[in-house]
Amino acid sequence: MLIGLCGGICAGKTSIASYLIEEHGFKRLRLARTAATPAVEKSASDAHIPSPAPAPATPVNSDYIFADVDALLEFVTLRWRERWVTTDIWDDRVVDALLRRPFFLLISVDAPVSVRWQRFKDRCAVNELTPPTLEEFVLRSDAHLFTQHTGLSAVFQRAQLKLLNSTTSVAALRDAVRSLNLTDEARLRPSWDQYFMQLADLAALRSNCMKRRVGCVVVREKRVISTGYNGTPRGMTNCNEGGCPRCNNAAKGGVGLSTCLCLHAEENALLEAGRDRIGETATLYCNTCPCLTCSVKITQVGISEVVYNQGYLVDDQSARIFAESGVRLRQFSPPTDGLVDLSLDNLPSDHVHEQAEDLRDVLDSEYFVRPL
Repeated sequence: MLIGLCGGICAGKTSIASYLIEEHGFKRLRLARTAATPAVEKSASDAHIPSPAPAPATPVNSDYIFADVDALLEFVTLRWRERWVTTDIWDDRVVDALLRRPFFLLISVDAPVSVRWQRFKDRCAVNELTPPTLEEFVLRSDAHLFTQHTGLSAVFQRAQLKLLNSTTSVAALRDAVRSLNLTDEARLRPSWDQYFMQLADLAALRSNCMKRRVGCVVVREKRVISTGYNGTPRGMTNCNEGGCPRCNNAAKGGVGLSTCLCLHAEENALLEAGRDRIGETATLYCNTCPCLTCSVKITQVGISEVVYNQGYLVDDQSARIFAESGVRLRQFSPPTDGLVDLSLDNLPSDHVHEQAEDLRDVLDSEYFVRPL
């Protein structure tokens, strides 16, 4: 695994690299900078302010310093099962080369400019140099990030994971990063659950229902049998063009369902597949827990397992149907990606990540009556 950390000055790249080195056994790779040191990394007197070393107790290994990205990639490709990290993401060419490799994860780190300025002032104080004023720092930062052709903001947008680091201490930053499990191999190559759930999310983008985007994939022996998304039946006006009066009248969830003309994603996927193709070992992936009506149909066609991501209004009722009929129901939440605020108040708690795989405990509830 090779993790590349990119971001503006004092965003927190080095601190995250230190965490990976000290707690997860990563080794830092260095890539020669091809351009002049940007002004944002200099003091008021234009003296360069060095970044703190990520692991002070570990000397820099000359074998881990490379003149260009091609040499770095040649080195890592032969050792991709080991753990490597670099903060030297200088431009689009470096990113283009690294993103071709299946062992590379690009993470961007950002922070409010006032926070970064305060951190830079602290760094200047350590080096006994005068920091730039806030106005000077903002102008230098903007030039570093947004200058046409050379600005790095476009590079940061290509990251698979984007971290907003407004934490107040290195300890708080480490606690926040620890909860993200950056070393999860599924971030490089999706697990089967993650892969099929992403296909369900992709199918949902085709939805024309005005109420909710839902996508579904039916799988047997790790092969896709069919996909579906919700919307009005074939030949009818699309829901988002007025085809379903109920959805277009802003009806509340669960209200007036008998007047809804939209087929659900699960229904479309089941109709597309047919019972003969589904067999007795098929799994249904849906980005939303199936409703009561779809649960009955899923049970009828012989689906053996249902995997969903987001909850719905009738999860308990659906779970009872699946439990009684022997269909396994579990929730799968893929690793967090996209933009993540590292403020601990905004991070998911452990119990969200550790979803119970089987919801059959609903059988113990007082309102479930076992058949005689």
